[in-house]
Amino acid sequence: MNSGYAPPCQETVRRRLKMTAHRPYSDPDAAAKRLLEIAKEVSPVHDGRIYIELINGPFLFRDRGSAAEYGSGLRLLIERKQLEMHESGTYVRIRDEWPLLEVQDAPPT
Repeated sequence: MNSGYAPPCQETVRRRLKMTAHRPYSDPDAAAKRLLEIAKEVSPVHDGRIYIELINGPFLFRDRGSAAEYGSGLRLLIERKQLEMHESGTYVRIRDEWPLLEVQDAPPT
């Protein structure tokens, strides 16, 4: 009862898999740390407000982070109450009374 199926050889499997480079912000803690660093670089406009595009632009385009990495880092900062986002989503404020996010450097791969 041979069904005609033969498992692919290792060479075929290797050709189909695409190797990708390590993503430095795939860890939400690392993304959150970088987002907080960017937010601290930006000067607030009024009442401590930092427009969200001044944070997401450098993260996405200068640092080459992905949208998923940006979203997970931002959510983590808001959950830890290190950033406070306005209900409209147009700006954030840094919560200074909370301790800074401390992330150990990831081991090189």
